[in-house]
Order: sequence, then C-alpha cells, then structure tokens
Amino acid sequence: MNAFFRRGACPRLSAPMPTGDGLLVRIMPAEPVPLDAFAGFCEAARRHGNGTIEISSRGSLQVRGLTPRSVPLFASAVAELEIVTHEGVPVVAGPLVHDADLLIDTGDAAAELRRALAHAQLALSPKVSVVVDGGGRRLHLDALSADIRLRAVGPAQQPRFWVGLGGDGASATWLGSIVPNDAVDAAVDLLTVVAGHGSTARAADVLRTEGVGAFHSALASRLASSSAPSSRTPAEMVGLHPVHDGTFAVGIGLAFGHAHADALEDMVHVAAAHGARTVRPAPDRALLVIGITAPHAVDLAEAAEQLGFVAHADDPRRRIAACPGAPACASGLIPARALAAALMPSLESFVPPARGISVHISGCRKGCAHPMPATLTLVGTERGCAVVRNGTAQARPDAYVDPANLGTEISRIAAQAGEAVHG
Repeated sequence: MNAFFRRGACPRLSAPMPTGDGLLVRIMPAEPVPLDAFAGFCEAARRHGNGTIEISSRGSLQVRGLTPRSVPLFASAVAELEIVTHEGVPVVAGPLVHDADLLIDTGDAAAELRRALAHAQLALSPKVSVVVDGGGRRLHLDALSADIRLRAVGPAQQPRFWVGLGGDGASATWLGSIVPNDAVDAAVDLLTVVAGHGSTARAADVLRTEGVGAFHSALASRLASSSAPSSRTPAEMVGLHPVHDGTFAVGIGLAFGHAHADALEDMVHVAAAHGARTVRPAPDRALLVIGITAPHAVDLAEAAEQLGFVAHADDPRRRIAACPGAPACASGLIPARALAAALMPSLESFVPPARGISVHISGCRKGCAHPMPATLTLVGTERGCAVVRNGTAQARPDAYVDPANLGTEISRIAAQAGEAVHG
C-alpha cells in the first residue's frame, strides 16, 4: 500500500484520502459488474468502512469510513470479487458497451489506451484525464471535462475521432480528426506533450502558454482538418435506455450522489428478481442496471424509487448538488447533504423542470460538488451559511445566515423572486 493521499491527488485503493469520517477510496470499474459481485462490494463497504457508497460525477465508486487497518482488507475483498478496475490516468468511456446508438464501441479502445498509458509511465498530474466518447446522442460524455477528448463523428460507415483539448464537450479546443486506429497512439503522444511541461501541468495550461502548435506537431500527418463537431442535447443517465440486443439499461440516480450499502444491496436483489445481469456506475452520479427486458424495466424503476433512489429525470434531487459536508468532510462547516434533504420542500421552487444544477449546497468554499454557477448556492463559512445568487461557492455572498434559519431565508428569497417575475 502506497503512502496515504496527499492533497491535489485523487483517492484510489493504492492512495486513500483522509476525510472527516476516515479514509476515502475511489474505484473505477473498467467493465460492467455482475450483480453478485456488486452485492459483495456493498458488503465489503459495510464491513470495512462506514457503509457509505458514492458515485462520482465521472462514474467512479467511492467508499467512505475506511481506516489504515481496513483499507488493505477492503482492497483484498475487491480483488476476490474479481471486479475489473483500473488505476492510473482516468480514461472515461461511455457507460454502455455494444450500444446501438454509438458510432464506435469505445470499450476496447479505452482498455487499450489504459494499457498503453501504464506502459508509457508518464509523469502526469493526478488530475489529468481522457474521455473516449463513442459519438452517441443519448449517453454521451459532453458534460465531462478532460485534458484529452476523443469524440466519434460520422459517417457511420467510416467514423473518425475528433480530438479535443481541455474543457468539456462545448468548450474544448478541437484540433481535427483522426482514424480510429490512431486513437491510442495519438492520446499517448498528446499526454507526452503535457508531461513535458511538468508533473502538475494540464492540457489547458499548455494551451494558454504555447497554443496548439506543440499538440499539432505531436499528431503530425495523422490529423485531418475538419469542422468542429456539432453540439448535442445534454445527456440524461437516469431513465430507460434501449440496448442493441432488445433489452434495456435502467439508469437510477443516487440522491445527492450517495447511498448506504444496505440500500444498494437491496437494489441489487430487486434488480436480480427483475432479470438484470450487471450494473455499472455512470457519469452524473448514476447507476445503470443492465439487461432488463421491456416488461420489467418500468417495474424496476418504480421499485428503485420506492427504495429512495432517483428513478425519473425530472426528480428535483437531480438538480441539486451537495457535497458530504460536515462531519464526513474535514473541510466541511455545514452538513451539506443533510441540509439538502431537509430543505427539499423549500428548494423545489429553485429547481425548474430542466437539465442542469440549479441549487448547490457546499460544506466549504472549495465547492467540490459543483464548481460552476448555480441559481442558488449555499456555502458553509466561519460566519455562518453564505447565500450566493447566480454564482459559485467562491463568489461574494449576498448574505450570511444561521444554518438553523436557512429554511426561512430560502422561502424569503423564493418569494422575492416570484414577486420580481410577476411584477
């Protein structure tokens, strides 16, 4: 086991992160997880941690409440379950393999790229990541930021990968397109350019200081000039998603990104009873239950909702971002997730029936759960709970409120907003 986590890195099995409720580890499944293995994972999280399991915005599993003694025991349990995971540079591919909506099935390309990066042993920032997007319109990865972005574009008979640097699908700097067979070598070469600028460098840093020249040179004759890929309707992981074999994947959300191992294990048993084969964590803090036939898909979604999970895209909890907060996070000054649940009746007026985060509750000014602006942001500070309208957790607050009075303050803000709209 490596030395414990240092700030600025990412929590992994080999590098746990100390938090307010013990050590946190992050697992990145490389393949769908069989139901019995996922049930065993839940049991291991309960036995060796405090039972809290999170799904990150990138679709990684996180387990909280571990100790220096229990981390290796938990790692051994995961190994015994034969859950295929990967460490190293995060290479995020689409959550569904063999999806008929995809131009390119990215599972094999992502796996080959992980192997190539492990062999290359580049000295990269632990925050560096790669997105490999198969070009589908339903479960695409445009919302994820990445240092290197590969997005499949048509025509379907001869698809290519568009290559982007930094940002998300909308803000990336697009270089041009390459043939799929060049994708792995191209990504390694681009990350070699980033590594050449130091172990803390990111692709965006190199772009700011040197422009695209070095990256163009790395791709040489493999790169073809093309128009930038078109925008897509935002992806929604929660809901029913048809798969090429006639079955469905049922996407369920974890309320505010977390659930207890007991609830997830109950979910696994219900999924098995409905004929599911595997599960896979997905971006935007969701879990895909895979292999459900059409007659059972709606029933499974209803059962998940009864267990407290988010089964419908219009559930207002999907529009609220909340970090663990105190006491789970050592930096947290308010219990962010507990407040989110308690304040739901007051917060719903800030959550329109649309995609995207409208409310952000942050335990501290770092704003880890949602670095972007929100209609309403509540932040734990030494002066009380900071209230920010249309800003980020780091923006100048409009007011400070005692956390005990947040419900009243939120109702007051909502009433003011309503008066402004209606004259």
